[in-house]
Parts: sequence; C-alpha cells; structure tokens
Amino acid sequence: MRKVYSGAVEALAGLLRDDMTILAGGFGLCGVPMALIEAIRESGVRNLTIVSNNAGIDGVGLGILLDTRQVKKMISSYVGENATFARQYLAGELEIEFNPQGTLAERIRAGGAGIPAFYTRTGVGTLIAEGKELREFDGVPYLMERGLRADLAIIHAWKADTEGNLVYRKTARNFNPVMATAAKVTVAEVEILVDAGEIDPDLIQTPGVFVQRVTALVNVQKRIEQRTVRKRA
Repeated sequence: MRKVYSGAVEALAGLLRDDMTILAGGFGLCGVPMALIEAIRESGVRNLTIVSNNAGIDGVGLGILLDTRQVKKMISSYVGENATFARQYLAGELEIEFNPQGTLAERIRAGGAGIPAFYTRTGVGTLIAEGKELREFDGVPYLMERGLRADLAIIHAWKADTEGNLVYRKTARNFNPVMATAAKVTVAEVEILVDAGEIDPDLIQTPGVFVQRVTALVNVQKRIEQRTVRKRA
C-alpha cells in the first residue's frame, strides 16, 4: 500500500466531501497540520464539523476555514484566542459543542480504542451535564460521555517513515497521537520523511497501522502564539 504523497492536496485527494467530520491535531499553534488545513480550504468543501482543542488564531490554522465559512460546527474546549471563532458563535453562525479539555482528549482516545462511552465526574452539576446520563458509582455521581470518531484525521508529526510510523516532537505531540487512532482515514504531514526501518521502533509513538497517507513538508513554518520574553538586565 502506497502511503507517501507528494503534497497536502494530493494526500487529501478523494477523501474530502461536504458535511464530513474531521479531527484536527494541535494545541494553539503547536503541532497544527497547517498544510493540510490549507488544502482543505482550497478544496472548497463546506458544512464541516471540526474536532479540535481550539481554532488557532485569526487567519492562522483552523482560523482560515472559519474565514471562508467552511465550518458549521466546532467540538472544542477553548475559543479564547480566535476573535472570528467567538464572533461567529455569538452571532449564531457557528455551532460549538464545548468539552472540558480532559474530557475531549478522553472522548477521542475512547473512540480510537473502540469504547463507545465512559463515565467521568468532570462536568457533573454544570451546563455540560444537560441532556446527558448521570449514574452513581460508590455514592458519587458520574456523567456519561460518548467516544468520538471522525471520517478523517489530519495530524502533524516531526518524523515519519514510508510505512507511516510517526514520531512527535515535544509539545507538538498534544492531541495528534490520540486523533491518529480515531478516524476512518488518517493523513499526516511530517517535517522529516525517512525510509522504513530508519526509526528506532522504541521511539515510534504512532504505529503506521493507524496512518493511511503521509506527506513531507517542503517549508516548515512554526508560529509563536504568544511571545513571552524576559526584560534584559
């Protein structure tokens, strides 16, 4: 099975359609599959449901899909750094399903593990619990949350081999590994592509069995969401 594609557009060819659900890796601007997001924008598909911790910032990352109104719903835990995200939500133009961050991560992990639902104390007694099943365990109330799966996962990794085995770098690991397991098709953009067998098996974080397509980035641009520096003495 050929897994390596020449670019992001080619890697997504035949996979995109209107009304699909997409898992998009990253946290803020770290580990975000920028090239794949740009390819989705170019495709023109619409009415997308995007599962992502947040939507980046205005005009960067998933923010470019909000600008083009290609997203109908976000399943996220945070909207604070994207004014377009907040504005569309408050105007009733974008549906948002808010999740506590740990719950979002566990819903995706559960989806990838074939677990349809689980119970958590997080959200009990809050708006998050409205319409959801509550159950007591050892006298303590728990909230049932459903596992999450998607039609497509787009993720960013540091290194891959031609079999799709992936290695992430530092905090860019974030949501990418769990998302890689929870979709019908996973497409990874990578900074470094090597031949099969060149990655130490003990260092592989996502096995290639979860990854169907890989594309190597020509230019890697890493943005800083909030630059924090100390004053010179």
